[in-house]
Amino acid sequence: MQDPPDKNEVPGIIGIRRAHERICGFIRQTPVINEQALDEKLNCQVFFKCEHLQRTGAFKFRGASNAIALLRERKTKGDVATHSSGNHGAALALAASLDGRKAHVVMPENASPVKIEAVQRFGGQIHFCESTQAAREAGLARLVAAGHIPIPPYDHNDIINGQGTAALELFQQQPGLEIVIAPVGGGGLISGTALVASAEGVITVGAEPAGAADTAASLKQGKRVETWQPDTIADGLRALVGVRNFDIIQAHVEQVLTVSEEEIREAMRLFWQYFRMLIEPSSAVVLAAIAKNPDLFTGRKLGAIVSGANIDPADWIRLTSKIG
Repeated sequence: MQDPPDKNEVPGIIGIRRAHERICGFIRQTPVINEQALDEKLNCQVFFKCEHLQRTGAFKFRGASNAIALLRERKTKGDVATHSSGNHGAALALAASLDGRKAHVVMPENASPVKIEAVQRFGGQIHFCESTQAAREAGLARLVAAGHIPIPPYDHNDIINGQGTAALELFQQQPGLEIVIAPVGGGGLISGTALVASAEGVITVGAEPAGAADTAASLKQGKRVETWQPDTIADGLRALVGVRNFDIIQAHVEQVLTVSEEEIREAMRLFWQYFRMLIEPSSAVVLAAIAKNPDLFTGRKLGAIVSGANIDPADWIRLTSKIG
């Protein structure tokens, strides 16, 4: 489910800067953290943009806030609808609630209980579906047919521009970066990140679970794959990359690296070891990719976007205890 392009807010550095001005009173400007001991282990400098400390626990609140703010600017009234594994649903629920709207969220029946609870806590109404991309999009289509305004989770101009504000802040907070790396799922975050990095003359690299590597496969084939059966603990990265997202990735992302499930678990543990913070598997793919590819990153100064922390501590322990 995609919206028609808006020529005044096409994804790009101008739209991202406008989005940041629009949402700065709603979002948190999250910190950037670095640990010398971890740098020594990785043989590079890594500055982590802590979007897991964003409102609703993920970067998704940026895009949702921008989309809702633009509805208000355009004087478009009505409740909104989306499909989501959880983080975008929670973000849209809060952003809509702050604007006096209701968010309807189509979620897969196997969604994380923590993410289900978050959507409900922030005021969203959940509509469960089968755990396939087709079922999610069909559920959203039904809600749109019922009169709700579609705000898809990633393949949407306003969402891409909103997500790009995380990278915009990162470059302001930490000048001199040589590479920026972000997770790849549906592609909203990596698209916005790549547009900012391209404007800064900096390389963008994506990180993706091997069990949900549709973007890496699409780049290899030279065209977007239309089906993929994901199998990964990184539930936030199971979505198929979006159409306009893939176009941006093709044009502005150097490469997409893949990591194994064990490497994701190890990265979750490593982030806890050095920062005493729990992050969800979808966030950990960036650290896993850095650790796995010293030939690409040794001696470089990196910015890495940590996308979210919506995981039950008991699930974090269960997942990380499987290491070794």
